[in-house]
Amino acid sequence: MQIWAGLGNPGPKYAVHRHNVGFMVCDVLGEMHTFGPVQKKFQGWSQEGRIGSERILLLKPATFMNESGRAIGEAMRFFKLEPEAVTVFYDELDLDPFRIKVKRGGGAAGHNGIRSTIQHLGEDFRRVRIGIGHPGHKDRVTSHVLGNFAKSEQDTLVQMLGAIGAEAAWLAEGDDARFVSDVALRMQD
Repeated sequence: MQIWAGLGNPGPKYAVHRHNVGFMVCDVLGEMHTFGPVQKKFQGWSQEGRIGSERILLLKPATFMNESGRAIGEAMRFFKLEPEAVTVFYDELDLDPFRIKVKRGGGAAGHNGIRSTIQHLGEDFRRVRIGIGHPGHKDRVTSHVLGNFAKSEQDTLVQMLGAIGAEAAWLAEGDDARFVSDVALRMQD
């Protein structure tokens, strides 16, 4: 079993915010890989299914971003897993829009959802960082992160989410480099 958590804020007013791209990933993965029905569990919404041969729990914490780690930690303890079995999808200001990077461990880099996750799990989980770009000045960061994707970005957003879903089997198998490479190739098409 692996836990793949997408970070975001619950509620329709946040649905298409840049900060909610992790939730969007979970929704697409659940649809593309025919996961089971959404259940209210682990202080969030979860779905169970398979990607390739791996059993995956998709989790969208309902705790709001700053407390995401509570929900992820609860699911991890329920399944008696180690942090290495957890993957977190989230927005990254310091990456160009729609660029994907994967890493294990590290700090929070100012991301409150990751800070909370580190508090509840430690640092040894895998992170799928999804670029949303920096607005250029620190005074504009909050409105950028908590703003909707622009209309001009919608097609690229859909393309990226589809690429993540199509290449997710590499991530499930632990081939992070192949996942990143193949998502990037799909984004060039």
